[in-house]
Amino acid sequence: MRAQAEPLERAATVARRLLIVNPNSSAEVSRLIHKTALSVLPDGVTARVIQPARGPLAIQTLADRRVAEPLALDLLAAHADHDAYVMACFDDIALDQARGFLQVPVVGAVEASVAMARLFARRFAVVTTVESAVPGICSVLQGLGATGQCSVRAAGVGVTEAADGGDAGGARIDDAIERARNIDGAQAIILGSAGLTGRAAQLARRHRIVVIDAMEAAVRLAVAAIGLGGAIGQSQGHRP
Repeated sequence: MRAQAEPLERAATVARRLLIVNPNSSAEVSRLIHKTALSVLPDGVTARVIQPARGPLAIQTLADRRVAEPLALDLLAAHADHDAYVMACFDDIALDQARGFLQVPVVGAVEASVAMARLFARRFAVVTTVESAVPGICSVLQGLGATGQCSVRAAGVGVTEAADGGDAGGARIDDAIERARNIDGAQAIILGSAGLTGRAAQLARRHRIVVIDAMEAAVRLAVAAIGLGGAIGQSQGHRP
């Protein structure tokens, strides 16, 4: 006698929650990050962007980082009930510490965008805002084993100026991209600042080169990691 198949019951969909932490205190940068996140989030995943109430408006030096990192960790500890986290800064601020007490994915913008760039190109470049940010970025790239593949170019545009989207800042960003391609041999560009988020598509068309938005890459990777949660048993919040 032929066995009758049991009807399949679709489990009720529970929205998964992504928390994006902007470790600087700029509300305008947080707004841009949120806009980018909303443009790529799939159905069933919600996102919230938070920032410290005080601290540097931009993280461009080691001194800025020293102030911002404990504030970011405080935010993470106070919101330890999400399915994944994104640190929306082109640095590795708070990543190691957060992974010590959160048992869900914590994604950094540098690692996510470098992983994406490696899919497209053998050589690529980070275009960031100011020269003072370059040493910190190079240090993170070294930790990822990417210094042999990746150059770093500063456009000479502050984070808040970049977020404002003015023409003068845009021209300097264009120039940095051209130098990265023509001098460094970059085949892909990473926009290495939260203040530059939302520009990738326009810049890719203008320069005819792959341009990766680091904030978008981090959100996409976090969403993918949420999807892996059931397979690797990561759904129990933070470690005791």
